[in-house]
Amino acid sequence: MKLKLKRSLGLLEATFYGVGIILGAGIYALIGQAAGMTGNSLWISFVIGGLISSITALSYAELSAMYPKVAAEFVYVKKAYGSKLFAFMIGWLLIFTGVVSVATVALGFAGYFKAMTGFPIIPIAMVLILILSFVNFRGIKESSNVNIIMTLIEVIGLVVIIALGIGSVGKVNVFEMSKGFSGVFAAAALIFFAYLGFEEIVNVSEETRQPKKNIPKALILAVAITTILYVLTALSIVSIVDWKDLGASDAPMALAASKVLGSNAFTFISLTAFAATISTVLGLIIVTSRMIYGISRDKSLPKFFSLIHKDRKTPWSAIVVVMILSMIFVLFGNIALVANITSMGAFITFLVINLSLIHLRYTKPNLKRPFKVPLNIGNYPVIAFIGVFTCLFMIIRFELSLILFGIFVLIVGAIVHEFYIRKYC
Repeated sequence: MKLKLKRSLGLLEATFYGVGIILGAGIYALIGQAAGMTGNSLWISFVIGGLISSITALSYAELSAMYPKVAAEFVYVKKAYGSKLFAFMIGWLLIFTGVVSVATVALGFAGYFKAMTGFPIIPIAMVLILILSFVNFRGIKESSNVNIIMTLIEVIGLVVIIALGIGSVGKVNVFEMSKGFSGVFAAAALIFFAYLGFEEIVNVSEETRQPKKNIPKALILAVAITTILYVLTALSIVSIVDWKDLGASDAPMALAASKVLGSNAFTFISLTAFAATISTVLGLIIVTSRMIYGISRDKSLPKFFSLIHKDRKTPWSAIVVVMILSMIFVLFGNIALVANITSMGAFITFLVINLSLIHLRYTKPNLKRPFKVPLNIGNYPVIAFIGVFTCLFMIIRFELSLILFGIFVLIVGAIVHEFYIRKYC
């Protein structure tokens, strides 16, 4: 009998999975740089990021209800355009950014750990990846339990920051834009990294009960919850600390907390950052391994990558591959650069996902859609069109070198597919 992934997640677990991976290291590492770009209007950048996320999340919701599969983006593009090559290129891009993100966030964890203990960064990052890969191997339920605990800790951390500053909101001009609208949009492109994760929910569809109903709900709930927390955090932090000081700080959240809590702030923020990085690394390992597993099951990667452990019902070989590749990338580290690379990859993917939804509305209009994106003109999904426009707008905000790098990764994926995958898989 062919082994299948185990369905252990309900709506609560799927939502926590999304919230946990979204509320990761991004906000702790990037909120200071973003503040330096926007001034007190930092919260507007988070609103923009939340709106862009919501638009594309709705497209993901409709597609996930139609095709509740792992390697979701690969499946959506293949179903829309009938092209394994095009689908593989998107899957390849997501695998690349997923592996790099695992390494980068693990290094963020190790940086906080070194500050508290003095242990060297690279070995700590590798140990974290090893431990969380084992948790992933043990089972999706076990991974979900760890994620729920870590998510609750990081939510408490953000709520404390909000509580510390919410009483001071209004003492500064929260509409002040230090570099005008260009700074606000540039910051939105940067901190969009802090929103990444909502789309990962679709890749646990085959491990979720009633996925056609629960996955769309989890997508919408996760984006709504995190947007509210981010906006309130941004409003509070600029009310506690001058935005110029935030922009110059390597630990902006700790700086804000220290203004009220004193010397204990660093320990407190470090603990919440530990939780944030743990949940993010765990979530990224899960989704990247499921992407590899799903593409391999479709015979677009070697069969070895689709092996499932007979007892744990997890894709053990794909997990091992993600673990090894992430450990290799641990040897590199520049969180701002990698955040932008990851965001670039996400915007390219989101652009394609929105286009796929529009295409499917016309090529398969009679296909059952348990969830349908609202606001349509006939079959045409207006929100998906807005998603296409916003993704293009955000892509051109990146430096040309990053755009070219994203194109380069896609071309490499095409070469691998044409000269190896088609021949040996």
